[in-house]
Formats: sequence, structure tokens, C-alpha cells
Amino acid sequence: MNLNRRTLLEWMGGTCSALALSKLAPAQLSAAAPFAPTRESLGGYRVPDWFRDAKFGIWAHWGPQSAIEAGDWYARNMYIQGTEQYNYHTQTYGHPSKVGYKDLVNLWKAEKWEPEELMARYKRAGAKYFVSMGVHHDNFDLWNSKHTRWNSVQMGPKKDVVGIWREAARKAGLRFGVSEHLWISYKWWAVSHGADKTGPLAGISYDGANPQFADLYHDADSARFGENLDWNDDGIPDSWKRHYLDRMTDLIENYEPDLLYTDGHLPFEDYGLKVVARLYNVSARAHGGRVEAVYNSKLDSDCAIGTCVLDHERGVASGISCMPWQTDTCIGQWHYNRGQKYKTAKKVIDMLVDIVSKNGNLLLNLPLPNSGALDWEELAILDDITEWMAINSEGIHATRPWTIYGEGPSTKTEIKSGGFNEDKRGDFTADDVRFTTKGSTLYAFVMGWPEKEAAIHALGLNSQQEPGRILRVQLLGYGGTLDWKQEADALKVKMPAEKPSAIAVAFKIERA
Repeated sequence: MNLNRRTLLEWMGGTCSALALSKLAPAQLSAAAPFAPTRESLGGYRVPDWFRDAKFGIWAHWGPQSAIEAGDWYARNMYIQGTEQYNYHTQTYGHPSKVGYKDLVNLWKAEKWEPEELMARYKRAGAKYFVSMGVHHDNFDLWNSKHTRWNSVQMGPKKDVVGIWREAARKAGLRFGVSEHLWISYKWWAVSHGADKTGPLAGISYDGANPQFADLYHDADSARFGENLDWNDDGIPDSWKRHYLDRMTDLIENYEPDLLYTDGHLPFEDYGLKVVARLYNVSARAHGGRVEAVYNSKLDSDCAIGTCVLDHERGVASGISCMPWQTDTCIGQWHYNRGQKYKTAKKVIDMLVDIVSKNGNLLLNLPLPNSGALDWEELAILDDITEWMAINSEGIHATRPWTIYGEGPSTKTEIKSGGFNEDKRGDFTADDVRFTTKGSTLYAFVMGWPEKEAAIHALGLNSQQEPGRILRVQLLGYGGTLDWKQEADALKVKMPAEKPSAIAVAFKIERA
């Protein structure tokens, strides 16, 4: 496929520098399938339009660890003496030499899980794709797995969770994705082979040391990693890598996901490349030769040009990215935690608008409890997002960045693109603005309600952004006529008495 300069700029959102363009070799701009499992071949991958247009997805980070309702990484931390979850486990269930994670998986019941009802709620909230957890670090597959007995069809809820989510998402018209956290499991589970260092049961092995359960906790050799968890491939045997490939191949072939998220970098080089190539080739097979699938990696070099979409866990980009990207974050902890304080709807919407203005998508996790039903606080947040989206979604979905992403105090705080930086900037106020475009229309999101007048300096007649002459200004959700004037230093809009939204408000601007 040949892409001229203009087409390329439109593809990337019109924001790439000449230097960035110069680094794009023609071979890297093709989208030919089938792909070979090499970086050279996968460099020709092109991000599908559905993902670029979607902007917002919802994730259910839900599995056997959710049954305990005691937060993230329960299965690992219950084997680390002195942690909060170890203490909770010993007090509630017993010592991990006697009652281990293998004994907890059947506590996951999902007795109030209504996937079609949840999917309808997510769709009303503006989500365009839904992501199911496929397998966490706990080595427990949430589908009818061919390669392990530790799966949700044989244990726990005894349901094909991935398959049921997939059916509900596609019935609702949403794209469907799956997350995999499996590759690091060999190291992650090392603590299950340990023992207390102090106390009356010091030196007595936890149940992970029992070879009868090596297909869950891994073989005895994995114990050498101990409590140290280096997030890399080092020391992981080929036998596990081959098994990982078998599990991922089974998942891709049987569920044909539109998105596959890996919790980390593209793992195990040749094995990981085979996973990505299989994902794209299966997608092309299902879509008449078009690759409609997305692979997420968290390593910049994996996705620099082609191959995949870069994901920032709990993080955002510092500015407009040439390539589409994604933030994955959660309203609380990843796994459900009773009593957890959640992000407010304003926090979520502020993040969404900021991310979209920089050519990104937001994937938001709403953690489900054991029952599979959102709690009342989660429902309230989701309702607030839904109400806001009903008014403002046209400035979000299918938009592209403008020449700058925004203005105001929040643009003065220097942050480096990457993960775990979402809280390094203060809350947005009415002095902060974010921009998106759709065709010739410009949307200016004012991130709070100005008391009397909104002043958008980038849209002034003398602005270095050269916005052109403004012909019309509307406030989304407001039916009246606005009093506005484009002056030399700013576009100034007198605010009406009626507030269409209690959070960010969007001006729809038509220019000559």
C-alpha cells in the first residue's frame, strides 16, 4: 500500500514533524498480510481506523483473585510473610502451607454476572471497545483452555468467561479485546515455593512446593527467583516460553480478539513475534485480508514504527504523539478491593480529554467483585461518565489532534511520557483547555466552568497557531446563542447561565 505525505499526515493525526516523517521508510508503511514472525515484517503493520476512532474502552480486570476482594496481586502477596494480604489470608483462610491459592479459585462464583447488561451500560458510557482479562500472572485461564486444567470452565464459575464477554461485546457492537499477563508468571509465582522466615511455621514449605500442583505454581526451578521480581525474560526456560506460545495461540485462534494487551514488553522475542503475527494473520483471515487487530506493548521500541500500539500503564504522553497510543488505568486498584477509594468521574473525564487531545485512547478498568456486579459507587461514576458523553462525545470519538494539544497551567507542568505519571500533574481547572478536531471542525474543551467568560488564547487572531477566522461557536449541550468575539489575543465567549455539564465543557468551532 502506497501512502503519500498527505495521507500519512492524516493517518498520524497531522502532527508529525518533518524529522519523524523522514524516519518512515516506505516498507514500514505497508499493511500487507500475512505477516511473518519477524520485526521487519511486522514493521509494516498499520493501526486500524476503528482503534484510532474509538478513543475510549472499558476493561474488566476480573478473575479468581477478585473472589477475595482484597486488592491487587493477592495470589502472590499471600505468600510473602508480613504483607497485608499474607496477614489477611492467614487470619481468614489459614496458613499458605495448608490453604493455598489453589484452594481459593473455586470461591470465584460470578453469581450476579450479567454480561449483556454490563455491556449495554459500557456502550451508553461511550466505550467503543471492551477488554476481558484472559489470564493474569496467576496462570489461570479465563477461557476453555486446551493447555491447562486451571481455567474458568473447569473451576471457579465454570463458565467460558472470555467467550461470554466476547459474545456480549459483539452483540452490543463493540470491538473485543483480551489482556494477557501470563508471560511473567514463571517468575511471579516463585514465592509460592517459599516458606515463612520467622514464627511457629518457619521453614515449612508453602503449597507451591508440592509437585502435584506444578501446572499452577510452576516447577521447582522457578523457586530460585524468590521474592525478587525482575520484569524481564531473563532466566525463564524455553519450556515455559513454548507453553506460553501454545496458550496464546489457543486464545487467538478460538476467540479472534480485536485487541491483545500484553502486560509488559513483547515477550520472548521469537515466541512473542509468533503471537503477534498470528494475531494479525487471524484478523486478516476474518476481515477479507484487512488487519483489524491491535497488539499492545508497554515498551517504546516495540511500537516505534509499526508492530503494535504503545500502552502507558497509569500514564499519559507529554504531548501529541505521531502514532496512536493508549493509557490503561483503573478507577481504583486493578483487582476489586473492598473499601477502595475510586477516581471521581471528573478525574476520569479530564484524563480522557487530555489523552484524546494527544492522539491517544483511554482504556479504563472497572474492577468487578466476586459476584460480577458493579458496586454502587462504580455505577455512580459510570452514570456520570454516561451523562457527560451524551453531550460531549462528538468532540471525542473519531477526532484527531489539532496543531497543539492544549493551553493553560496544566501544560506548564513538565512530565515525561510513560507509565505511572497520571498523578504528577494537578487537577484541571477552567483555565485549562484541550483541543480536538474532526474535519474542519475544532473542539475546544474548557476543563471547568469559567465564572463569566472563557478566553481561549490559541484561537486569537494573532495567535501563532494561525487558527483562521472563526465563523461560528456553539457550546455542546446548550441550545441558545452564544455571545462571542474573536479578538487579537483570544477567542472570548461569555458563559450562559445554564451549565450543560458540571465537568469539562466543549465549544464546537467552525472556521473559515
